[in-house]
Amino acid sequence: MCGHLLAAGYAVRVFNRSRDRAGPLVEAGAEWCDSAAEVAAGSDVIFSIVGFPADVRSVILGPAGVLEGAASGSVVVDMTTSEPTLAVEIFTAAADHGVESLDAPVSGGDVGARNATLVVMVGGSGPAFDRVLPLFERLGQKIVLEGGPGAGQHTKMMNQIAIASGMIGVCEALLYAHSAGLDLERALDTISGGAAGSWSLTNYSPRILRGDLEPGFKIDHFLKDLGIALEEAAKMGLDLPGLALAKELYLAAREQGYGQKGTHALIAPLALRSGVDPGLGRGP
Repeated sequence: MCGHLLAAGYAVRVFNRSRDRAGPLVEAGAEWCDSAAEVAAGSDVIFSIVGFPADVRSVILGPAGVLEGAASGSVVVDMTTSEPTLAVEIFTAAADHGVESLDAPVSGGDVGARNATLVVMVGGSGPAFDRVLPLFERLGQKIVLEGGPGAGQHTKMMNQIAIASGMIGVCEALLYAHSAGLDLERALDTISGGAAGSWSLTNYSPRILRGDLEPGFKIDHFLKDLGIALEEAAKMGLDLPGLALAKELYLAAREQGYGQKGTHALIAPLALRSGVDPGLGRGP
């Protein structure tokens, strides 16, 4: 994602907690900084995307964090999938520094990030959104201001809830087709053009058939998102049994050693429950 901004000709300053991972960006012309505060001090717009809400809090609100260095009038954009309440807290803290804040989680996985086809769900003020929109357009193909602070995160929770149950359906459909002796590639091609079609079916089913469970998005991180969604649902008095089931199944996947694999590795615990080869006979 940062590479797309560099390629578009923007001056970029970078910090990463694992410096070696920023090496390719520095080689491509980005300026290395020794802290998030240092990045912020020399930037008009500061993007962050990390792992968990605690990381967001540290990188933006903590010592040597973004707000410690951000100049009045700059915009902080957190693209991590995180807690809506934390997004509101950051918005308030940023305003105290004379800084705008947007929560802008994304959907589209590794494919969307590489191809700049992400969906960007934004919460915050209209003027800040308009200011950052040209940069968002370098990263994604659908960028929507969903509402005020926290609205981007709430929209991402909606996204994750839909994906969670949908992935169960994709994996169970593949297990059924395999056990019925169907040609899996032919059957997938048949159903993908109808009502069963989905992004997950199109993009993750081929990986499952190849035995490729490497992450576009890790189960460990997805479990974080499902936990946030369940907590937010509880605050609203909602009972979401499908989401609760998905979390339990993903917890089983993590317990079986798949936490660092992709969300489509859900095929493994579901297959084992039925005594089916998780590779569907086509790989480990």
